Amino acid sequence: MSYRAATAIVYDGVVLGDDVYLDEFVIVGRPRESDTERRETRVGAGSILRSGTVIYAGTRIGRGFRTGHGALIRHGSVIGDDCSVGSGSVIECEVRIGERVRVHSQAFIPEFSVLEDDCWIGPRAVLTNAPYPTSPHAKEFLQGVRVGRRAKVGANATLLPGVVIGENALVGAGSVVTRDVPPGAVVAGNPAEPIKSVGDLEYKVQPGTKAYP
Repeated sequence: MSYRAATAIVYDGVVLGDDVYLDEFVIVGRPRESDTERRETRVGAGSILRSGTVIYAGTRIGRGFRTGHGALIRHGSVIGDDCSVGSGSVIECEVRIGERVRVHSQAFIPEFSVLEDDCWIGPRAVLTNAPYPTSPHAKEFLQGVRVGRRAKVGANATLLPGVVIGENALVGAGSVVTRDVPPGAVVAGNPAEPIKSVGDLEYKVQPGTKAYP
């Protein structure tokens, strides 16, 4: 059953699916100051938007979406089914996110980024898109990062503009990625360098502990 807290704000032009939960102080369909006409906003069935979440107009979100507290999703982004965005994370405008994607807390995903199906973005990871951030024409040269299917980006990693993280690749925590990462590679360091392949990783269980796949 759908639930909308008394303090939640839903603007005109918002289409909510069945069984959507809107917690306290959630805002859905917020227009930009420059908008001159209503932009449709969609949130799919079974979604849960926790307190302080703000979703701008023109965003389209699939079924089973989840946010932590204080998540921000800007206008024109498209998010697939069964995705989650953690507390304090920012999804900027015109981002494309596939299905079953996990963006953990306090991550930053800027304009024109692409997160493909089943990828995983660790807490406080930062994707960037401005090669010339101090230029008066910086907006004309933005290059989004692409994170491939099933790739994983570790906590506090930084990805530079235009970088492509290949399918199944793994970016180590705290790494600074300055160039493309091949599919299936494990990279770490500043600048990040390949150290092994994902196939070389071992999952070890200490004696007496229970293994969870």
